[in-house]
Parts: sequence; structure tokens; C-alpha cells
Amino acid sequence: MLGRRWWVPWLWMLPALLLLATFLVYPGIDTFRRSVLDARSDGFVGLDNYQAIIENPNPLVADTHSALANNAMWLVLFTAVTVPLGLVLAVLTGRVRYEAAAKSAIFIPMAISFVAASVIWRFMLEFNPSVGTVNAVVTEFGGQPTAWLQDTGAPQTWLTERGPDEIPGPVQLNNLVLITVGVWMWTGFALVVLSAGLKGISTEMLEAARVDGANEWQIFRHIIVPTLRPVIVVVTVTLLINALKIFDLVWVITGGRFQTDVVATLFFKQSFINRDFGAGAALAVVLLLAVVPLMLLNIRRFQSEEAA
Repeated sequence: MLGRRWWVPWLWMLPALLLLATFLVYPGIDTFRRSVLDARSDGFVGLDNYQAIIENPNPLVADTHSALANNAMWLVLFTAVTVPLGLVLAVLTGRVRYEAAAKSAIFIPMAISFVAASVIWRFMLEFNPSVGTVNAVVTEFGGQPTAWLQDTGAPQTWLTERGPDEIPGPVQLNNLVLITVGVWMWTGFALVVLSAGLKGISTEMLEAARVDGANEWQIFRHIIVPTLRPVIVVVTVTLLINALKIFDLVWVITGGRFQTDVVATLFFKQSFINRDFGAGAALAVVLLLAVVPLMLLNIRRFQSEEAA
């Protein structure tokens, strides 16, 4: 009977399809349309907005090269630290007596609003030791206050002899600090997902390896990591997507100042502060094109796991 009424499933899916078309498909098409128009979306300019992203003609207004470099730094450092840290913590917390409490404590940053967490860290990173917790700890141990969220011309830091001018532009201290905050926020996610995968490893297999003389490092390297490889890939791809579209943390803590802009914050500035809708739309399209391959990779991974 259902085969003769093929339209019934589509009828039930219609509300979801309408929502997707209204809030995803149409905005995506309209964004691409605006990306080939001028600043006021009046005249056709072709690929000029994309060429401006590559050539970076006005870095004082919109430094696209710095934003792209910062996004690349987020991709590499944020993912390379968060995934191994989450895996190590998943293994260690699985062996403590109060496992649930330990995992909950690490997961807390994911449970609160990212904006609220960013505000907390903004106060913690204040230069004044009476306000900033980090500098309060540094000065307590005899160090000098450091302008963690700094730009060229900021006060001298203990990392260099001449201050942040010695650090290459896109690799300034402030970007590393922001990535550290991101790691603090997302480690709980990696921990929970990897812990779930860890629970699926047969205890008999682990005990057999120990009986055969394998030490804990050999078990971790040759049994745990290979067995968890599908889960690690999913977590890695998810973190890569979040690193590409990072916005709230950077916007709340620095507002994109001090050469901390990423593509998402630069898109917001170009569209809603500089009122250059063409350039903003082009940045949004670039961000979308960077995220889509990773999303497709994740989907194919899920499909292969279901087929297996």
C-alpha cells in the first residue's frame, strides 16, 4: 500500500525540506550571487572580490592574508593538540576511581556557552595582575605581567627581548593564546567521544596483550590507537570543521584586533562594519568551500561504518 502512495514519506519530510530550503539552500545561493557583485550589491564585478582575497590590496582595512594564515594555524595547532590530549585523558580517566566526576570536570567548558567562556578568559588574560588570573599567577612566582592579547607595540614580554615585534605577524602570542582557549573548550568533546570508543575495546584483548608481556605504551600504540582509528578520524574532522568556522571565541576575546582575525570574523567585519557586502559574501563562500569537503568526508565515513 505504501508503494502505491510514494508521496507519503515526502509529505512527512516536507516541513524539514522547507526549513532547509529557506534557511540553508536559498541563503547559500544568495551569498554566492552577492559575492560577484559590488559593495552595495548593485553592479556585477565578476571574480574581483575573490581576486581581492588573494591579492590583499588593503591590509589595513581587511587583511585577508593574515586571516587565512590564522585559520591555517587553527587547523594545525588546535586539532593537533586537542585530539591527542582528548585521547590521553580518555585513557587516563578510564583508570581512576571517580571516572565520571573526572570526565564531567573536563567536559564542563563544553556545557557552558562559548561566549560566556570567552568572556571568562578575556578577564583571566587581562594585563593587570589584580584582574587577570593568568598574570596574577605569573607575578606570584616572580615573573612580569605579560600582554597575552597583544599586538606590535605592546609592552615587552618575557618571550622576547624586544617584545612582540620579534614574533612573525601571523604567529604572534595572541593567536597561540586563543588556540589554547579553544583547546580548553573542545578537549571535553574529544574526551567524551573517544571514551565511548574506548569502552568498545574488548578487555579480554587488552588482558591477553598484558599476559603476552606487552607494556602499557605498547598496548596504547598497537591496540588502542589502531582500534580507535575510525573514532579518531571522526573527532579530527569535526574539530577541523570547527577550526575553520571559529568565530565566537575570537570575536569576544579580541574582536579580531591585534592580527587575530580569522575568515569568519573578517567576513563579519566586511559585511556589517565596512558594509562591503560583496567582499563579505566572497569570504563566506571561501569558508563554505573549505568546510564542505570535510563535511562530505565525515558523511562518507559514517556511510562506510554503517555499511560495515
